[in-house]
Amino acid sequence: MKTKLNIQGMSCGHCVGAVRDALSQVAGVETVIDVNLDRAEAIVEGQPDKDQLVAAVAAAGYEAKVN
Repeated sequence: MKTKLNIQGMSCGHCVGAVRDALSQVAGVETVIDVNLDRAEAIVEGQPDKDQLVAAVAAAGYEAKVN
């Protein structure tokens, strides 16, 4: 199952990497399919808890909202 998140606060490639790393550590995430700076979104594959995805992104210093 794919989950799409809107990410706020990313401004560079380092930000993209930080969000990708944070999402990949969440239990249930099989793959981080995409973190896109221009669209301010991330897409993950798997069955993670959506609140944990948002919390992981927040811990990395960004804001996330699940679509």
